[in-house]
Amino acid sequence: MPAQELWFRRYNPARSPRATLFCFPHAGGSASYFFPMSKALAPEFDVLAVQYPGRQDRRAEPLIPTIHTMADEIHAAITPTLRGPIAFFGHSMGSVLAFEVARRLEASGVTTPVVLFASGGRAPSRIQDDGVHQRGDAAIIAELRSMGGTDARVLSDPDLMELLLPPLRNDYLAIETYRQETHARIGAPIVVMAATDDPRTSVDEARSWHEHTTAGGTTHLFDGGHFYLESHAERVIEVVAGTLREHAAGPVPRPAGSVR
Repeated sequence: MPAQELWFRRYNPARSPRATLFCFPHAGGSASYFFPMSKALAPEFDVLAVQYPGRQDRRAEPLIPTIHTMADEIHAAITPTLRGPIAFFGHSMGSVLAFEVARRLEASGVTTPVVLFASGGRAPSRIQDDGVHQRGDAAIIAELRSMGGTDARVLSDPDLMELLLPPLRNDYLAIETYRQETHARIGAPIVVMAATDDPRTSVDEARSWHEHTTAGGTTHLFDGGHFYLESHAERVIEVVAGTLREHAAGPVPRPAGSVR
């Protein structure tokens, strides 16, 4: 199977989009988390959600325990899919992963995203090891409860948690052992989106994303905790769509591709 089919899910194909938005899920997350965003932005924008190995239809594949290795693999898979303006949206761990893929695209001379949306995550230079990946299963489940965003029925189902805990622990290991310097920057503007009551990311840690771009950016604050996207879906789409219209020339005719 081609690498792009493994890594990307296109739920609502757009034939002539203004731009393509690649969405990177949070720790333990999967591509389907971005189905609502894909539906809301289509057909003006083509949304490709990244599917990490070790979950959903890739659950039989080995997990990748470092951000840098995962970014390398996504960079290799994403290059053949690029056509016209692109943008990245990453939530929590996904924001750092999107940043690292953007750095690789720039370094290889392929392209630069027109904008990177950094949602609900600490800036690369502000990442620290909170030790979540070293905790027992019950403590990790308690961490999920404190952040919201996961159905309580899922958290109470031992069979479901048996499937969810390995990729979740792996992703916490990946983000908690990631380190980056302040001078690491990209040439795309960074739009920071964060909740003022997020228990994992302070507003200061989120605003520090602007230290990692040479192209400026904006900040949009919400309430609703770490998964504010779910309680403010309409406003999130307004911010994303409005920003993309500002930065993307489009439309770009796109033939039917092989990405699902």
